[in-house]
Amino acid sequence: MAAIVQAAHQQGWREHLGVQVSAVISNKSNAPGLTWLKTHPEFSGIQTDVLEHTQFDSREAFDQALIKRIDLHAPHLLVLAGFMRILTPAFVRHYTGRLINIHPSLLPAFKGLHTHQRAIDAGCKFAGATVHQVTPELDDGQILAQAAVPVLANDTAEDLAARVLTQEHLIYPAAVAEFFKFQEVVRQAN
Repeated sequence: MAAIVQAAHQQGWREHLGVQVSAVISNKSNAPGLTWLKTHPEFSGIQTDVLEHTQFDSREAFDQALIKRIDLHAPHLLVLAGFMRILTPAFVRHYTGRLINIHPSLLPAFKGLHTHQRAIDAGCKFAGATVHQVTPELDDGQILAQAAVPVLANDTAEDLAARVLTQEHLIYPAAVAEFFKFQEVVRQAN
């Protein structure tokens, strides 16, 4: 999230793309992204909100309440950044074509959790990260960007995760910017 906010500011997305990060919504009041925003007053214009998932009886009830909160901001794009919950099909359908995520593997390999250790255990020579559109299927959807890093002989899952995270911070903001550049091309073509 911080990499995207910083890229939007540094690259002038408002001026060049006509978009900005307007809100950060979390299901946890102590989410690192919310803490980061509090310590960076230069981004005080970004609204924050917390909707604790533990306050709901079901995943469906939480997702419906989350839709209502998100829709107050009328987003052109929802960017999942550290949101570690499986979303219901109804939520995903509501934002079809406007919902993206980043996953710490070279999808379609290693969907789900523990991706770095699984890549090491499988003897992979490369691992990486994938930005993709979100579909009702876990870690599926059109691939928008990928970055690869070598898996080194003595890597631990933590070592590999750190190298992958560096690439995530590069490709995710770039994929968001490309999404809006593509939308502008489509708009002009119509």
